[in-house]
Amino acid sequence: MLLRMTHGPATPESRATAQTAAPAARVAAADIGDPGDRGDETAGLWSPARRGLTIGLVLTVTLVAFETLAIATIMPIVTRELGDLHLYGWVFSAFFLGTLLGTVLLGGMADRRGLVLPFGLGLGLFAVGLVAGGAAPSMAILVAARFVQGLGAGAISPIAYVAIGRTLPEQLRAQMFAVLSTAWVLPGLLGPAIAGVVGELAGWRIVFLGLLPLIALSGGLTFSSLGRIPEATRLDGSPHEEIVFPHRVRNAFLIVGGAGLATAGLTSVSIVPGIPLVLVGLLITIQAFRRLTPPGTLRASAGLPAAVLLRGILTYGFFVADAYVPFALQDWRGTSATVSGIALTAATLAWSGGAWVQARGIATVGARRFVRLGFTTVIVGIAGFAAVLSPAVPVAVGIVAWALAGLGMGFAYSTLSLVTLREAPAGQEGSATSALQLSDVLGTALGAGVGGALIAGAIALGLEAWWGLAAAFAVGAVAHAGGVALSGRLPGRLADVEAAVRPGPAGSATTAPTRSR
Repeated sequence: MLLRMTHGPATPESRATAQTAAPAARVAAADIGDPGDRGDETAGLWSPARRGLTIGLVLTVTLVAFETLAIATIMPIVTRELGDLHLYGWVFSAFFLGTLLGTVLLGGMADRRGLVLPFGLGLGLFAVGLVAGGAAPSMAILVAARFVQGLGAGAISPIAYVAIGRTLPEQLRAQMFAVLSTAWVLPGLLGPAIAGVVGELAGWRIVFLGLLPLIALSGGLTFSSLGRIPEATRLDGSPHEEIVFPHRVRNAFLIVGGAGLATAGLTSVSIVPGIPLVLVGLLITIQAFRRLTPPGTLRASAGLPAAVLLRGILTYGFFVADAYVPFALQDWRGTSATVSGIALTAATLAWSGGAWVQARGIATVGARRFVRLGFTTVIVGIAGFAAVLSPAVPVAVGIVAWALAGLGMGFAYSTLSLVTLREAPAGQEGSATSALQLSDVLGTALGAGVGGALIAGAIALGLEAWWGLAAAFAVGAVAHAGGVALSGRLPGRLADVEAAVRPGPAGSATTAPTRSR
């Protein structure tokens, strides 16, 4: 099914136009590549014309991967120095709320201004956030720095998605996703361990500042390739213009403000203003989210809307627990930062492995079954990790369980990326993938906020921390149970992907999708 991506009511005429025009436009978009490689679908990702873009995007994803895993590992150390445990969850939520705003603003800019400008702004803001975070004298300043950092990070996924959609034919898109998935392997192996050792020996501030050289390297290799990608065009050859961009900006600020109010209410120590803030924040967030996503997203309408909604449920249920895995191991079980980093490493590598398994099996298993399998696997992983809250259960059990949760994320996350990219109307790849990323980061931000609120609430009531941790893990499992139920709204198979990943002569799949976190 092909639905028109709009940010308001879609008329019957607009739907008909999209359904008629999109197939031809998609073929045209698939033929767009570097000038020297245009229309050559036999050229691979590492051909001379495509090599620069491939390497640049891999390095950029590697940068985000190191940041994500490193900061999560050292946060218990940061909290012990700066205090304000009630702001622990805000350090993650602020980053993802900034990412949410950056995704809408900079992702939409990709449809209107090309890819170089939003990518440059994104890297610049990311660097400013790293510097401010490394110098933060208090937890409140760190939260603000993380928001700026997230604002810049919001450009990366939409730009990568648009670049893939405009330059690569169908059979190479899934290969690129797999390569980007692999970009998490090295950070997954080394990031948490390095961050844990550096944080304990040299101080957590070095972890922030040490990522700056990666920005210069990835930016230098990516800019030239992005500059050769043409702007989106309509079938009549005229440039694509997003006339609803101001509408998207307004709703982007509303959704960030609403999610912020809800998170503030959740972390409030009193019923008033806590409950009113949560209710008002959720009302604002839901209304803005509805305007920024495909019609029918909140109802989980079949096809693209269901994929967008399920991405949010997937990240919410996972990150309501994932953000507090290091806290559970370091502060509750008394392990070192290095040991807690191993748990994150295991989940990251398993996530990448899940993406590759999904790539090889999607042609026969189908999108719907892989997403359902992913949600179910994460539920088992969350339940297994929750067991280590009991001192009688070895920490190793939790590490294995969290790897299982990562495996499930690899199954479902990659599949939802493929569904969305396949259904996006030509010329609106930035808007379509921005909607997916919007749901992604909103789910992550709310998940981190809810988890932090449950832990802080338990401590405020005089309970031991494990009560809050157990509640956070339970919320994640329930959310994913809902995802299992809604996965039936997805298409069973993706015809183009099925053809692209058909086994080759040796019986091995020829393409694979991504792990992006």
